Amino acid sequence: MSSSPYIPWTLKYKPKSLTEVIGNEEAKKKILDWINSWRKGIPEKKALFIYGPPGVGKTVTVEALANDLNMELVMSDASTYRTEEAVKRFAGRASQFGSLFGRSKIIVFDEVDGVTGSADAGGLAAIVNVIENTRVPVILIANDAYDPRFALLRNLCIMVEFKRLSVTEVARHLTRICAKEGIVADDKALKFIAERSSGDVRSAILDLQALAQGKDKLTYEDVSWLAARDRKEEIFNVLRMILYAKSATTAKNAVNMADVDLDMLFEWIYENIPYHIKNPTELAAAMDALAKADIYRGILKETGDWSFLRYIIDLMTAGVAFSWSKKASGWIPFRFPERIKIASSTKEERELLEEIGRRIGKKCHMSSSRAIVEVLPYLRIILQNNPKVGKRIAKWLNLSEEMISYISGTSG
Repeated sequence: MSSSPYIPWTLKYKPKSLTEVIGNEEAKKKILDWINSWRKGIPEKKALFIYGPPGVGKTVTVEALANDLNMELVMSDASTYRTEEAVKRFAGRASQFGSLFGRSKIIVFDEVDGVTGSADAGGLAAIVNVIENTRVPVILIANDAYDPRFALLRNLCIMVEFKRLSVTEVARHLTRICAKEGIVADDKALKFIAERSSGDVRSAILDLQALAQGKDKLTYEDVSWLAARDRKEEIFNVLRMILYAKSATTAKNAVNMADVDLDMLFEWIYENIPYHIKNPTELAAAMDALAKADIYRGILKETGDWSFLRYIIDLMTAGVAFSWSKKASGWIPFRFPERIKIASSTKEERELLEEIGRRIGKKCHMSSSRAIVEVLPYLRIILQNNPKVGKRIAKWLNLSEEMISYISGTSG
């Protein structure tokens, strides 16, 4: 196993060369050919617009290419250039002059989707102006290049589409990472992670690290519980399926259809049991099953032993369902978990979350909003299931003890 577990694997195995970027060979060649065309003078199309779904290598391709060609990368995301004035500060002079040390330069506008305005005003108008007057290559990166606001930008740019990676490409990459980490992984387990990623290699790597870090072996049983995160049903339908199930199998299978994670589902069940189960003896039995599930949750979080997961699911679903006669009087609405509502309602918490996003984003070279959505959930999983490793990662991210407690759910 690796001796440096505190580094996020998305950074540790980030491609340094174009040859290390997996998939999208045609798109990579198109970018390289366009960059090389600048050696003959300023081309007709002075900008490139790279687009495609998240996690398919758009940004890392540009970074790897710049590294291969020893070019200076002048790069930022939408949080830096939302307005016209901000674009001018970021790219105005840079687009007119070469590097201080004589290196060629590329200006990159990442996450263009987040820029304000239209082609006539605001940040987008300023980007149009930069492209029309630039003396160095300009690259735009977005998930959706066909937003109506980008019509003029598309006319000024060569369009390069990045497609979702195949299951084989993603699984092969995960195999290489496991080999470097000293982890013996079942092919079936890696294929399962790859299939769930829907071609998003970054997501697949985050899943792999959350599941495999600190282990010598990764089996299909270690990863199959991820199916519980495949969103299919609203929480209200899932609760109804659990509480009013006619068989243990139906109750347990409902977990796989939840649109919330297992911890949140636990809170929903805990909140709603007293409103549906009125008989004191039956209510006590249901709460006892839930209490036992909570004990196993604590053991799982303490030991990282995922074999306890089956007991947690059995007790919080079938255990609750078969503790009562299911004779509720009339229609009873489901209520949002009060403990979650209270925890998420304070201004201080929102500010803390924003600061966590900023710190992760700074260290991982992404916007704070992307950090919250793409990194934070996985850090939470690691902190809860392997606190020692999770805290090392959190310290590397410059997160305070208060932030670590908040993410792991142990703050008072």
